[in-house]
Amino acid sequence: MARTRNANGRRLTARRALRREVPSTVAVLADEEDFAAMRQYASFAFDDHATYLRQVEGLLRSLAAHGTHTSVALFDPVGFEEFCADSRLDPDTPASRTRYTAEVAATGATVTYEGQPLRRLLPQLIDEVEQQATWEYASSLLARGRDCSSCGEDPGRTAFARATQILRRLVETVGAGTHHLVCSVPAEGVTPLVAVLHVEQGGGELHLGEAAALVFCTVLAAGIATDRPGGVVLRTARTGCRDTVRGWNLRNGWLRPLSEAEVFAAYCTDARTGEPVPPEPDVDYREGLYLPGPTDGETEGGTGSAS
Repeated sequence: MARTRNANGRRLTARRALRREVPSTVAVLADEEDFAAMRQYASFAFDDHATYLRQVEGLLRSLAAHGTHTSVALFDPVGFEEFCADSRLDPDTPASRTRYTAEVAATGATVTYEGQPLRRLLPQLIDEVEQQATWEYASSLLARGRDCSSCGEDPGRTAFARATQILRRLVETVGAGTHHLVCSVPAEGVTPLVAVLHVEQGGGELHLGEAAALVFCTVLAAGIATDRPGGVVLRTARTGCRDTVRGWNLRNGWLRPLSEAEVFAAYCTDARTGEPVPPEPDVDYREGLYLPGPTDGETEGGTGSAS
């Protein structure tokens, strides 16, 4: 009998150890409107959004305490309803919500839970979701131009290669410092496509996020491929100096420098809404720097290292 209990104990211990190696995903209803939409389902057990968020945060802490790697995704009620309709699932069951969460984890944007409060994690997650949506839409604009049998080229690929060249030239030209770049390109029927990239360089080293650089180049490429009047604004911070803001507009497939007045107008306008934004103190607005174009013999595909 003792031998049987020891064997059962070893199996339970092994099972617990194995459970710690199974990743988990929690899909969260980030705002009141999405939460209210889910209350139509009888199987959804929450009545108050604040209480729901506290329970989600408690669950995340519990999973982390057990050593479980956990990612967090956004739960979109509209996407959930469409998923259930396509999969012929009853939306009013926990099992359907679980399957939708697994789908979001596999195909959507997620953020790894590392003990951060939910009030910090949710804005980060929303930014990730918006970045992915921007990349997908910009990619669709590039894909529309791929049929060019008469010229034998792929316009989308060519535009993306040109965008990576521009990013490389931009980084080389502005030099050392901490740089915050924003690329904006008008889009039909939706708010402008906006990509944000954070770059740090100095001492011969360059640091930037690969995913953010991909989105930045894709948005810029979409502007090039569709010949839309986009632009780039760059803010530079250097130790002991006032921040400097410069800008360029996208014209004929390249960035052209803006004047100081144009930079001020561009930076003090919300790219998404078009509303004026008050100028910040201790910030210098300067004309955009000249960006040398591709040199003779340089291949457009040879500058991908910038991203």
